[in-house]
Amino acid sequence: MSKNMMTSRTLVMLIFVITYSIAVKGSNGHPCSSTFFSALIQLIPCRASVVPFSSVPPSEACCASIKALGQPCLCVLINGPPISGVDRSMAVQLPDKCTANFEQCEFGK
Repeated sequence: MSKNMMTSRTLVMLIFVITYSIAVKGSNGHPCSSTFFSALIQLIPCRASVVPFSSVPPSEACCASIKALGQPCLCVLINGPPISGVDRSMAVQLPDKCTANFEQCEFGK
């Protein structure tokens, strides 16, 4: 991939993330106080558990992140734009696997 193509692709993704973050942050009807991007960053420890076809259980750090983030913000991520390398059906299972005491997110809500 050429340097110019990578730069323009990165710029487009950055603009999209910023725009989406402002929309999520500005929404009065949603109790999540994190932006899409900051919530996504918080879940980096969970990456190995949500890649397609992964059998890796969530780590203690992942579960701590899930519990700290909370159900509303996790639902924002699960129902947000596609995240490269993340299997949403596996991400939806993280609260149960981490014994987090909140309801599962539903796609499209």
